[in-house]
Amino acid sequence: MNSGVLMKPVTVGDVEELRDVALRAYKDHYLHLWYDSGEWYMEKSFSISNLSIELNNSNAKFYIIYLDNVAAGFLKLNIDAPFPSHPNLNLLELERIYLTKAASGKGVGSAAVDFVCNIAAEYNKQAVWLKVMDSSEGPITFYKKHGFEICGTFHLDFEQMKEEVRGMYVMKKSIGSYLTPVLDC
Repeated sequence: MNSGVLMKPVTVGDVEELRDVALRAYKDHYLHLWYDSGEWYMEKSFSISNLSIELNNSNAKFYIIYLDNVAAGFLKLNIDAPFPSHPNLNLLELERIYLTKAASGKGVGSAAVDFVCNIAAEYNKQAVWLKVMDSSEGPITFYKKHGFEICGTFHLDFEQMKEEVRGMYVMKKSIGSYLTPVLDC
């Protein structure tokens, strides 16, 4: 792991810092997806009230990612997150991983993925899964480099989102003793 990278668990008392880094990271990478430059999505996802509700969900775990003591992104994990088609599998979902442009290309993403996989192993999860924009070649290549494979598709249904960017891939990575594939999405 990059020695200047730290993952700090987020509490309700950290909600303003979480909101700040979430907005900065989102604005750095995703405004082009929206007709309204992401205003609707950012209010829906990153308002203090919504983040507070999510932080009070015992299944959700948030971490602020620091690079050299500066908030550079965040993670949101859903600890118990099976697929609807595979309700008996013990899976962890990496729901969100957002980094600021300043943190890109510095090993922060790799450190974050290693951190998530270690948490999954601690919880004895069979696999980690996530969704990634199917038009995002860089992130898809990044996840493949870290052992994830595409195992399905998903379509976002957000009114303000441009239709041509609503497609997503579902990707998964087997964890620990579950090195044989455990999930065919």
